Amino acid sequence: MAYVIAAPCVADYSCVEICPVNCISPGPDDGDFEAAEQMYIDPDTCIDCAACVQVCPVLAIYKAEHLPEQWQHYQQINREYFQQAAPVEVRR
Repeated sequence: MAYVIAAPCVADYSCVEICPVNCISPGPDDGDFEAAEQMYIDPDTCIDCAACVQVCPVLAIYKAEHLPEQWQHYQQINREYFQQAAPVEVRR
């Protein structure tokens, strides 16, 4: 099961820099980074390495099954961020 970034996130990009598979967004070079309220982990790309957990300055990253009860909905929030960012296929 993937890791999830929850409410305490302060959009520090330490986790983005350490991730070996680039599953955390937005990054500092992304257009929406300045407006980001938090970072998000793509559950379909995350390899469960836990590198991000160790560098998070506010302890906002949890293994999905260990999310505190009040932050369970962040699993869906993280997933939806990447579903919205997915390119739309144009059919002609």
